[in-house]
Amino acid sequence: MPRKDRIDAFGVTGLLMFALLMGFNQVVIKVVNDGLQPVFAAGLRSAGAILCVALWMWLRGVRFRIAPRTFWPGIWLGLFFAVEFMLVFVALDLTSVARVSVIFYSMPVWLSLGAHLLLPGERIGAKKAVGLALAIAGVAWAMADRDAGGTAPASLVGDLCALAGAMCWAAIALVARATPVSQEPPEVQLLWQVVVSSLVLLPLAPLFGPLVREFEPIHAWGLGFLTVVVASGGFLFWFWLLKVYPASGVASFSFLSPVFGVVFGWLILGERIGPSILGALALVAVGIVLINRPARRPPG
Repeated sequence: MPRKDRIDAFGVTGLLMFALLMGFNQVVIKVVNDGLQPVFAAGLRSAGAILCVALWMWLRGVRFRIAPRTFWPGIWLGLFFAVEFMLVFVALDLTSVARVSVIFYSMPVWLSLGAHLLLPGERIGAKKAVGLALAIAGVAWAMADRDAGGTAPASLVGDLCALAGAMCWAAIALVARATPVSQEPPEVQLLWQVVVSSLVLLPLAPLFGPLVREFEPIHAWGLGFLTVVVASGGFLFWFWLLKVYPASGVASFSFLSPVFGVVFGWLILGERIGPSILGALALVAVGIVLINRPARRPPG
């Protein structure tokens, strides 16, 4: 499909489906954690995704080669990916989906701050500054509210893991944009992430306790969903959207992921959504919209 200068109906549909997938992803991780130790589950997901991504690359004729200029950026992509999902899986083991969704999907905030410091032409203007302030206030509000309700307590450690995971996600985006690995196809970037993360997470997993909990078929199905649909197909689809549609337009839909995450936590897991979580979610969502909203071009 040729590159487009605006989001069309297909793009809107695709972005809505991706936001739904990311929101549902949090619920599935929490369910899988009941049967598998979180770090072990994250490592298994990455290991399985290697096969899926490699098969896709073979079918598409995309070659993977290790060039000196992309070796270390590729390693950093994988390390940040490993830490990100180790933290997210642990966060969802400790606290509610609603809290993790609000905090983790604040990633555009930390990406904007990092880009302001590291990337030329990515300065924070007045509108972005307001968006950053609102989103950071929302994250602080969510973390300050200790009445989680639902099926999980409000864990400060879990909140901090979700926050650090969001920062690692932003670091991945910065490495992918600011280093030579940006010139590699999306499939190659994703393969770096799942290969390195599996090599890091699986050996580390025994340090976090027994690998298997009360494992049942639903946990196997959930792990398969996370591996094939989310870590492989979902991320590749996201990269494809970025290639076809304007990055600002694609990013503007990111505010929907925490909304769907909170809704799915309430609908599927019975989590109580109090005024604090709703208020924090609103601040984060509005902040992300302002951060990603493109600046108006002067007429003429």
